[in-house]
Amino acid sequence: MATIVTFHAHPDDESIATGGVMRKAADEGHRVVLVVATDGEQGEIPEGLLAEGETLVQRRFAETRAAADVLGVKRLEFLGYKDSGMMGWDANTAPGSFWTAPVEEAAAKLAAILVEERADVLTVYDDNGGYGHPDHIQVHRVGMRAAELAGTPRVYQSTMNREAAIANWTAIAAETGAEMPDFSEREFGKPEAIITARVDVSAYAPVKRTAMRAHTSQISDDSFFLSLPDEHFNRTFGTEWFIRDGQGPGITETDLLAGLN
Repeated sequence: MATIVTFHAHPDDESIATGGVMRKAADEGHRVVLVVATDGEQGEIPEGLLAEGETLVQRRFAETRAAADVLGVKRLEFLGYKDSGMMGWDANTAPGSFWTAPVEEAAAKLAAILVEERADVLTVYDDNGGYGHPDHIQVHRVGMRAAELAGTPRVYQSTMNREAAIANWTAIAAETGAEMPDFSEREFGKPEAIITARVDVSAYAPVKRTAMRAHTSQISDDSFFLSLPDEHFNRTFGTEWFIRDGQGPGITETDLLAGLN
């Protein structure tokens, strides 16, 4: 069977962006490896969450291990960089931040894992990191370079389908009266015209919800993610979108591991 490595910026990103693909691959007998670039220390800390002496980093590492178990991950690695925070924060340029890490240095670390695992597939993010987050943009840069160094044959850039997301949220707002997200706040996702892979993971939507719930420090039950009714959650998170260089035009793939045994 094949090995898929999913590369993410922070603890919890894996569950939101590629949780369905990961669990689907595991259920089909493939090896799933999760690599997380940063420690997530810039995340919010709900009052009273941490035990005495516990740090947010320790909590987020434990949450990621729990989510990884839900998603069928066989190996979990952290690259050891500091969370860079949102674009424009002082944390962007703090010593050890992922945003300031030399691409070649970080790519060599990831490439070593890709080579050791003989990875067939790597997932990263699109060139805008999905929504302009510095660590997500750096995942794209580092991941694409690591794949070159390791000779990984298939690289998929996880993204959001901009048109589908707007249509979905407009429909949900009309049906429920819920406030629609402000899509004008920042550029997010990519136009469907440049997306090349659409993976139906609707059967794994409950698994994605469970994996998200494992990240209790960042995703509470009343959060945007988990407060959605099942029907709307499935519509929002039941499809995962990717761009693969050299594929297309249009969506030409529906399975990242097709043909790999």
